[in-house]
Amino acid sequence: MGEKRLTIDELAVFCKRRGFIFRSSEIYGGFAGFWDFGPLGAGLFNNIKQDFWKYFVQKREDMAWIDASVISHPMTWRASGHLASFSDIAVVCRKCKKAAKIDKSELGKVRCPDCRGEFTEQGTFNLMFETKVGALNPTEAYLRGETAQAMFMNFKQVAETARMQLPFGIGQLGRCFRNEIAPRDFLFRCREFHIGEFEFFIHPEEKECPLFDAEHKNMKARLLDAETQEKGKDTLKETAIGVMVKEKRLDEWHAYWLAEQLMWLERLGLSEGIKIKEHMSSELSHYSSATFDLDYEYPFGSREIAGNANRGQYDLTQHANASKEKIDIFDEKTKKRVVPRVIEPTFGIERIFLALLCKAYNLDKQRDNVVLKLPAFLAPVKAAVFPIVKNDEKTVNLAREVFERLREEWKVEYDDSGSVGRRYSRADESGIPMCITIDADSLKDKSVTIRDRDSTKQIRVKIESLKDVIEKVLRGESLLKLGRVVETRVKQAG
Repeated sequence: MGEKRLTIDELAVFCKRRGFIFRSSEIYGGFAGFWDFGPLGAGLFNNIKQDFWKYFVQKREDMAWIDASVISHPMTWRASGHLASFSDIAVVCRKCKKAAKIDKSELGKVRCPDCRGEFTEQGTFNLMFETKVGALNPTEAYLRGETAQAMFMNFKQVAETARMQLPFGIGQLGRCFRNEIAPRDFLFRCREFHIGEFEFFIHPEEKECPLFDAEHKNMKARLLDAETQEKGKDTLKETAIGVMVKEKRLDEWHAYWLAEQLMWLERLGLSEGIKIKEHMSSELSHYSSATFDLDYEYPFGSREIAGNANRGQYDLTQHANASKEKIDIFDEKTKKRVVPRVIEPTFGIERIFLALLCKAYNLDKQRDNVVLKLPAFLAPVKAAVFPIVKNDEKTVNLAREVFERLREEWKVEYDDSGSVGRRYSRADESGIPMCITIDADSLKDKSVTIRDRDSTKQIRVKIESLKDVIEKVLRGESLLKLGRVVETRVKQAG
């Protein structure tokens, strides 16, 4: 028999116990579809957002960034098509009575995933959250259902103030709201969540992408194509992004950004569980001519973690028509005014957070506790400092000195509660990649012992080299190659 697989309910219990995620308003019984990030969860979530910024914006010359309001003019959503088209079909299972939602293309084709019962349609419901603006004579408005529209409405102003020339992108990461019919699967489907995405603007006649190099073309992919789905099958085929272009599934710019998304997910350690699902023509959004989902293999099944849509000129044209404002720019290459076409890569940040926890969660039988093997650069706490003997003043003073030095650079913990073995266990469950112990020898040789979370092996390094060692580990180097390996001095438990 295989090893028991982690369930999403078990992960939710662990996240609450360790301070990653709490139910929102739990003292009142919670509120479905809303969650709060605890101390460790907020740290991990912030590190994901920062890495998104560094990878897709900071290192690029062709990317600008905005942070728009959550509520915009009501005409925004009429022009974008969300008020007319942003809806789901609500269904109830005849057998177990659970509510769910399905896409229009799934009507009559799918059954309840819990009991395989048939669904009864309840009607079509718009997912936009309504609100009122103004105390007197209030105006009906909406909480944004996506971050994209502000990037389209601010497109011309960003191009002018940031002095951007085509092709260029505008990125944003922020809160979105959807009045989901049936929030479920922990963080996967919420009513309040974060989207990280950007709109990349390209001359409408430019088809070739100069950035689409061999690395992007050779990027491997597990593809569920539209033809296979139309036959009612779910067989994946091994392919490459360049091959998908040759098959005319997408153009080079679309392919380039799809490959970049895969590269970032690979950097996060999530590429192994990713497949690409091509949208069939019957399920394309109202704004898209071609869309690909990037699905991750969660404990509850393969589900969308990111997407990539070819939005064409739809959004800029819609807002230009509705506002009566010209939303075109002068292109220096062609010396013409143009309305660009748009490629939109997008990520569900809570879904990435959830995937990272699913991947990192390891029940270590030898240690008899959970070891959360998060990538070191994403870990909410980078290191923990332990004085071996907490009632020895000199050892404690040196440990506090080391702790104070390190927290100038990173989030670190100081822990002198309980046995060292128990402290290691707490650190393992928190995903802390390195534990630093200060002992009697440290007073003599000004060295400390660093324990590696994943292997439990230890190295001895000079205190003066400690920051450099931690920095290298956060860049991906092996801790065990950065110092003299020593025998484990403290047992795991005790």
